[in-house]
Amino acid sequence: MSDPAVEDAIRALAHPGRRAMLRLVWDEERTATELADAAGLSPSAASQHLKLLRDTGFITVRADATRRLYRADLARVAEIASFLDDFWATPLDRLRAAAEKRPGGAS
Repeated sequence: MSDPAVEDAIRALAHPGRRAMLRLVWDEERTATELADAAGLSPSAASQHLKLLRDTGFITVRADATRRLYRADLARVAEIASFLDDFWATPLDRLRAAAEKRPGGAS
């Protein structure tokens, strides 16, 4: 995964409204109106946030007659989670090792 793609994905998750909408479509499809209402956003703000989540691959959209249904792309979420786990693993391991070496450190 390229660094710009990761940076865009992390920025996409920085906004609480986008995180709320992503959680809402984790297990089921929802319309933009449902997402806007549940996240406490105006329809126009929700539309902009949904576009960013689509552009970064976090959600997919499916047309159903006159509605557009949004759902989380769990593979993309897992990809970013794995990147972040790998990113933080070494620094956190070093921090833990340093803390354990100190007198009275973690046990």
